[in-house]
Amino acid sequence: MKIVISDNDHVNLRQEEAVFQRAGMEFTLYQCKTEKEVIEQLKGAAIVLNQYAPFTRDVIRALRPELKQIVRYGVGVDNIDCEAATEFGVQVCNVPDYGMNEVADHAMALLLSLVRKTAVMSAYTRDVKWDYGYAVPIHRVPGQTVGIVGLGRIGKTFAKRMCGFDCRRLAADPRYSVGEQVGGVDIVSMDRLLEESDMVSIHCPLQNTTRNLFDLAAFQKMKPTAFLVNTSRGGIVNEDDLYLALRDGLIAGAALDVVAKEPLRSSEQLFRLENFLCTPHIAWYSEEAAQEMKRKVAEEAVRFALGQQISYPVNHLLR
Repeated sequence: MKIVISDNDHVNLRQEEAVFQRAGMEFTLYQCKTEKEVIEQLKGAAIVLNQYAPFTRDVIRALRPELKQIVRYGVGVDNIDCEAATEFGVQVCNVPDYGMNEVADHAMALLLSLVRKTAVMSAYTRDVKWDYGYAVPIHRVPGQTVGIVGLGRIGKTFAKRMCGFDCRRLAADPRYSVGEQVGGVDIVSMDRLLEESDMVSIHCPLQNTTRNLFDLAAFQKMKPTAFLVNTSRGGIVNEDDLYLALRDGLIAGAALDVVAKEPLRSSEQLFRLENFLCTPHIAWYSEEAAQEMKRKVAEEAVRFALGQQISYPVNHLLR
C-alpha cells in the first residue's frame, strides 16, 4: 500500500519514521493545501496521514478506488467529509486520546485566569500601578457551578480537575440522558447548564448540531457573572455574538484557544476587550503529547496496512 502524508508543519517526522521503519514500510511527504493539490499529488495513495489538507467529497471521489484510509493528526475531523468517506468505503481514523490532560489543563488555566483576573491584573500592575482594587470583584471558586459542554474523554478529564476545586459540576451531552450522573457529574439540559453555570467549558466536537451553539441567544441565557472557555473547536462559538455579549455585559468574560478562522487577526474587535483572552490553538500541546500523537497516527496506519484491528475508527466500515 502506498502511504503518504498529505501535509505537515511539524519540525521533524522522527516519530513517524521510527514506526514505519519498524514495520518495514515507507512513506512520502507532500505539502498539499488545496483540493486540487490533494487530487493531483496524492493519486494512487492508499493510506493518507492528514493534518490540514481538505478531504472533501470531490477529493475522496477522485482518489478512489486506491484510497483506503485517512488518519487525521489530532482529534477533530472537520476537514474530512466523513459521510463521503463512508459512502466510498474509506476508513477515517483520528487520535482522540493523545492530549486529554493538556487540553483539560489549558481549559483550567484559562478559566482560572478569567476568574482570578490574572492576565488583566498582570498587565495593569505592569502598565499602570500596584493596586488590587482594579480587580474588584473576584469571587471564590469553591461552591460555584461549572458547566461542561461535552462529556467525552477530555470533558471527563476536565471534570475530574474541577472536582478538586469543590465545584458543583453539570454537563450537557446527547450521549447521556438528562437526570443521569456520570462520574459525579449531573447530566442536564443545555438550557439548564447555561442558566445555572458560573463557569462554562466547551469540550464537544464541531458538528452541524454544535456550529454556533454559543450564539447571542445562548449568551442571553447565561449569568452576567459567568465565564466561558473554548478549547475544543472554532465555530462552536459565534465570535461576532461573543463580542456583543462581552461588550454589553451579558457574560463576564471569555477565553478562546480556537476560532472559526485561524489565525485570529490582531485587528479583530475581540482583542479590544479587557475581558477577552486568547491563545493560539495551543491547548493540545506538550512535548509528550506531540510525540504521542505522531507515533499513534503512524501506528494506526500500520495496523490498517497489515489488516489488523484499528484502534480509533471515526466511521465504521465492514472490512
